[in-house]
Amino acid sequence: MTELLEVPAIRARAMKFSIEDYHRITEGQPTELLHGTIIRKMSKSPTHSSTAENVQDALEGQVKPPLLVLYERPLALTDSEPEPDVCVVRGTKADFARKHPATAELVVEIAVTTLEIDRVKALIYAAAGVKEYWIVCPEEKRVEVFRQPGAQGYAETLVVSAPAVLASTALPGVQIDLAAFFA
Repeated sequence: MTELLEVPAIRARAMKFSIEDYHRITEGQPTELLHGTIIRKMSKSPTHSSTAENVQDALEGQVKPPLLVLYERPLALTDSEPEPDVCVVRGTKADFARKHPATAELVVEIAVTTLEIDRVKALIYAAAGVKEYWIVCPEEKRVEVFRQPGAQGYAETLVVSAPAVLASTALPGVQIDLAAFFA
């Protein structure tokens, strides 16, 4: 497993604080906790924001209860609290009024300038039992897909490039025409 601070893009953004101080110190700050390391989040470009909204819209059009699409909401994992761009969780809004979800059926990160970090997050999401993880790369019009989570990461990875239809294995019946992501 790659140590987080061995990744130059993560090391450059790392802020040294104890895990106990994370919630108290970072309230309202653009940060994520990854394996006990506080990472400063990048500001969002128009491409990032637009793509994230397109992903959210495409999923909301197909995901039905008891599943819920969340936008930029933290996942409370063992030693990490990432804030994925979009995720699909099992439950209702009321279930998460006082606590963050502890896993997800699907997590989606938009990688305009964060691809290296988002690939490291695959290990975190797999260890948390996230069934499927997509890294959407809008500039390249492709999605890196990670499936079959385990303690050592995802057993299956593939790249789907537009034009194509991406069928989720974690969300049966959900099929996304990638043109919707990159419109």
